[in-house]
Amino acid sequence: MPEPVEVRLPDDVRLHVETDGPADAEVTAVLLHGWTLDGRSWHRQLTALRQAHRAVRVVTYDARGHGRSSCMDLPTATLAQLGDDLAAVLDAVAPTGRVVLVGHSMGGMTIMEYAHRHPEHFARRVAGLVFVSTTAEGHTHTVYGLSPRIARIIRLAETTGAGVLARCGAWRPPQALLRALRPSIRWMLFGERCDPVDIRLVTSAVARATLRSIGGFRASIGTQHRLATLTALAHLPAAALVGDRDRLTPPPCAESIAAALPATELTVCPGAGHMLMMERPDEVNAALSGVLRRVLDAVPAPGRR
Repeated sequence: MPEPVEVRLPDDVRLHVETDGPADAEVTAVLLHGWTLDGRSWHRQLTALRQAHRAVRVVTYDARGHGRSSCMDLPTATLAQLGDDLAAVLDAVAPTGRVVLVGHSMGGMTIMEYAHRHPEHFARRVAGLVFVSTTAEGHTHTVYGLSPRIARIIRLAETTGAGVLARCGAWRPPQALLRALRPSIRWMLFGERCDPVDIRLVTSAVARATLRSIGGFRASIGTQHRLATLTALAHLPAAALVGDRDRLTPPPCAESIAAALPATELTVCPGAGHMLMMERPDEVNAALSGVLRRVLDAVPAPGRR
């Protein structure tokens, strides 16, 4: 069973972290969730990893302002801070061994920021990468599946609304409002198919996110550009996955990541939206297992260290 751990950051933010597997594992997989979600997003991957890779330690955590982690000051609601937080989590709960980083949406952008801000730390620790429904180009390709003109209007409204929400502090969205918005959440995040269990989990996660985090992270998510950072990581085993119905990070986002990392295995899932871990767990699990196998094969046997 996962073991809960609290990691206290230098600015006194407390992160809810869960670890599973041997503490002295040669390889640790760290799974990072998306914006307004939490570590439960990966429940299907956690089950598969326990069955297929018992020697691998698995870490999930709720980003600051999300899930069971505490709220933060508004100036720290940035991807740059999330990159620093990732470095701190690795030092706290996985100080030894090699690491495979798996990021969905904002989680993938967090990995890129960590690589950009802590290149030596990243080089010492990270042995593999999996990017799920994410981007290295901010909102460059985000048109919500609509015409560019309508997309610009939606983005303006979204940006304005985010600024208002960011000033609402640690308040969380009312449950009644989220139930009313469930059809919109389903349209925005999922493709052709959506298990009712998944939409309930997503709605529950949004209900746990503070309004400060829902609004505060929007600015840096929209403006981040880290393709140049990715090109320095081309030697790492990597995979990128995207749904062809993804309205937030459409296929060009994954294609540009794969172009920056030529050895990346690119998977485009027909009919799937933004929540690939839930919509297409088999494809995500297969990609993660493929990267883990390559990393595990490269780890020296105990007698050859």
